[in-house]
Amino acid sequence: MNFQQIGQVALQLLTQFGLKVLGAIALWLIAQKLIDFAVKLLRRAFRSQNIEPTLISYLLNIIGVTLRIVLVVAILGFFGIETTSFAALLAAAGVAIGAAWGGLLANFAAGAFLIVFRPFNVGDFISAGGVTGTVTEIGLFTTSINTPDNVLTIVANNKIFADNIQNFSANPYRRVDLVAQLHHTVDHNEAIALLKSRISQIPNVLDNPAPDVEIIDFNLAGTVLAVRPYCNNDHYWQVYFDTNKTIRESFGEAGYPVPEQRYVVNSHSGNGASVPAASLSDFVTQ
Repeated sequence: MNFQQIGQVALQLLTQFGLKVLGAIALWLIAQKLIDFAVKLLRRAFRSQNIEPTLISYLLNIIGVTLRIVLVVAILGFFGIETTSFAALLAAAGVAIGAAWGGLLANFAAGAFLIVFRPFNVGDFISAGGVTGTVTEIGLFTTSINTPDNVLTIVANNKIFADNIQNFSANPYRRVDLVAQLHHTVDHNEAIALLKSRISQIPNVLDNPAPDVEIIDFNLAGTVLAVRPYCNNDHYWQVYFDTNKTIRESFGEAGYPVPEQRYVVNSHSGNGASVPAASLSDFVTQ
């Protein structure tokens, strides 16, 4: 065989290989368009069945990845590569990756459970995995939570699923817990009636259940009242701050004295007389 024949054979092989490469590129582009089209059709079908949007995204991501793996195997078969051997190699690689990335797979499994059991949805205000905020996305491996101070925090799904989850948006209302300190000379019944009347006028405070104002404790300054209005979670902080302001303004308008701690000093003067009761302010001003 001379050089001319060798050149012809090489040219023929290169031509065949080039045609296969062009065919593989065309197959990849066409298949990608078909996969995207199929995913869009599935998305429309899922939406028509009123399926949870988070679950739709989760399923479509899995379907899209699976179809692309099948496409890669098909292209390799197009080039004459033994796909059964490749499948075995892929399985072995999957085992090795699974052993190395056990935490990642645990997050994937936890994400699946979060989608199936749905302890919370996108838009819910939750406390999970040590983070409190509004859920913006439930992904394959992580969940995105926007905290009240507007910091986007990414939390691993396994950490969320393995910990306690508090969903503040699950119930139609929640309770605001505050306290009000009374001076020891103030009539607690009068103060309770005053606060119940004023707090019920705060915007977004619910009438049913009605706000609770009751004695919760006693200290050296006097009686301590538990002040507990109810509201929807969306209005929690507005009601929280407005209630604090209402307590301060109501007691000021009623002329209640400022609470101060009173106690008796267990000592005697030089002539044996007891020292009278004193307040903390007495020592500050002297």
